[in-house]
Amino acid sequence: MPRNPFFEAWDTPFELPPFEAIRPEHFPPAFDRGMAQHDAEIAAIAGSSAAPSFANTIEAMERGGRLLDRVSRVFNNLTSSATNEALDAIDRDYAPKLAAHFMRIALNTALFARIGALYRLSGKLGLAPDQVRLLERYHLRFVRNGALLDAEQKARMQQITERLATLHTLFGQNVLHDEDEWCLVLDETDLEGLPDFARQAAAEAARERGLGSKYVITLARASIDPFLTFSARRDLRRAAYEAWSARGEHPGAHDNRPMIPEIMALRAEQARLLGYKTFADYRLDDTMAKTPQAAENLLRQVWAPARRKAAAERVELAEAALDDGLNEPIAPWDWRYYAERVRRARYELDEAAVKPYFVLDNIVAAAFDTAGRLFGISFAERRDCPVYHPDVRAYEVRDANGRPIGLFLHDNFARPGKRSGAWMSSYRNQETLDGDVLPVVVNNNNFSKGDPTLLSFDDARTLFHEFGHGLHGLLSWVRYPSQSGTAVRRDFVEFPSQVFEQWIAAPEVLRRYARHYRTNQPLPEELLQRLLAARNFNQGFATVEYAACALLDLDLHSRPDAGAVDIGAFEREFLDRLGMPPDIGLRHRPAHFQHLFAGGGYAAGYYAYLWAEVLDADGFAAFTEAGDPFDPALAARLKAIYSAGDTADAMELYRAFRGRDPAIQPLLAQRGLTE
Repeated sequence: MPRNPFFEAWDTPFELPPFEAIRPEHFPPAFDRGMAQHDAEIAAIAGSSAAPSFANTIEAMERGGRLLDRVSRVFNNLTSSATNEALDAIDRDYAPKLAAHFMRIALNTALFARIGALYRLSGKLGLAPDQVRLLERYHLRFVRNGALLDAEQKARMQQITERLATLHTLFGQNVLHDEDEWCLVLDETDLEGLPDFARQAAAEAARERGLGSKYVITLARASIDPFLTFSARRDLRRAAYEAWSARGEHPGAHDNRPMIPEIMALRAEQARLLGYKTFADYRLDDTMAKTPQAAENLLRQVWAPARRKAAAERVELAEAALDDGLNEPIAPWDWRYYAERVRRARYELDEAAVKPYFVLDNIVAAAFDTAGRLFGISFAERRDCPVYHPDVRAYEVRDANGRPIGLFLHDNFARPGKRSGAWMSSYRNQETLDGDVLPVVVNNNNFSKGDPTLLSFDDARTLFHEFGHGLHGLLSWVRYPSQSGTAVRRDFVEFPSQVFEQWIAAPEVLRRYARHYRTNQPLPEELLQRLLAARNFNQGFATVEYAACALLDLDLHSRPDAGAVDIGAFEREFLDRLGMPPDIGLRHRPAHFQHLFAGGGYAAGYYAYLWAEVLDADGFAAFTEAGDPFDPALAARLKAIYSAGDTADAMELYRAFRGRDPAIQPLLAQRGLTE
């Protein structure tokens, strides 16, 4: 039998996958063996003649599925960051098989009987607090997956789960297909208004596609956003915006619209089987928000002031457009262009003049230094680590005593075969169950490669955001794998990432790391102050663009008849009912809304970013009140949140840091939505 790297020990730094030795054909037999081993482990636990104990049931489950976990992590990371047709085919084949495997475990009657017996006796078992929570979460997870259903209902739940896994996989692959297939090829004469950094990125994208004398705009956000912001060619802005907006809804094999009603029908049925009126009720029952009404109430608190602010912004944009000779209403492909014009005039702030001060390598160094000053950790590049693409850089992370605490991989550039957006994932999670296991965390961004790569202020904030997620994984110090790092409730997982964003705007950080790529001179103080003064600019637009998506998500998943919906008609009716400004498009239209339909993680949960922003704005206000963005006592309490994983209730962790419940006023002020 040919050697399969997944069946061998990995003698690599931090046991990184030996990427050069791993080929697509290695995954199917590795998945098969991993599932078989896991099945055997679960059967041994469920069928044990010994009375259930925390050790022989819960801890035994925590130790189970090691091979399957290793294979899945490598596979899922590659299909997100460096996929190809062979991996996509395996993904389509194994998504329902893996879903069925885990649902069989969740619906195992004998296994749940052991968990239930322990749960009923939890107060008498002498468990530590992290063990009590782990047991409670196991019991709840099994109940929410259908452990209390009858045999017929369990069979149906199994069918639903398998079908949803297939649909989620196809949805994400269709979006990536549209993003890879489309590009806008430009000549020198088409570049009017584009600053040097945007031209260089477009030239690099053309070279990557073998179009050396041309310029290319892609559907990566780092390419499309600058084009919509700076291109003086309204016809080309419209073409780019409409291509961006139409992802996932081209008739034919890659059209996502027919899949959405089926996904919605299956989710609604799943919720009804579990005793909930709607999928939104089911999903939010296990969150900080608890109910769809609570999540919607938060969104409505920002919706009205955001619309008012956007209306005021529109007046200024219309005046700028009129001065430019545009005698028709502002369209969605105009907003960013004229917003930049107004911003430049009001704050004497030209993004093209600011961007040369935001060099990618410097912003990475700023993130590392900020983490060091807050949490006492350091980053040392490792060039001896195997990586899955030449773009990836590896860093060993050490604590204040110089001891390694993990490995950090940074994958920052857009390319074909890599999905759009920005995200954090891991190749290995931290745990101490059977000795110290150190995490291997990866951050993905999609910046346009340049020489050097220059970032917008928003790009820099995105890098800090994902790095905040990365720190949540790297600083984790828990006993059990299921409680490690980011394994927290969905509307709390964004707090560690979003609060870390705050430090990119700290003047101390900007003065040190915002340096011109040619002269190495720091960002002039006057320009720095104008940049900070402009942070609330266009926040009406940004808040409307986001909040409309979150409200659409809740509305759609709150419909008992969601499976009967015509998604195009629903979108139009919802936006009309909401009062969506016609010149502001949805940040994510349904056919490419991967948060909702390329997986179930954020379904009925897209509001979580705003929920977490309440926490992060209020949380960072503590540092402002202390007069020091690196206040040691506050930093230590914040580090405790990053380290705790899911060992305690999210609100309890926040209260221990802040000393009280969060307030919404700092969020409204942060977004400039106060009167």
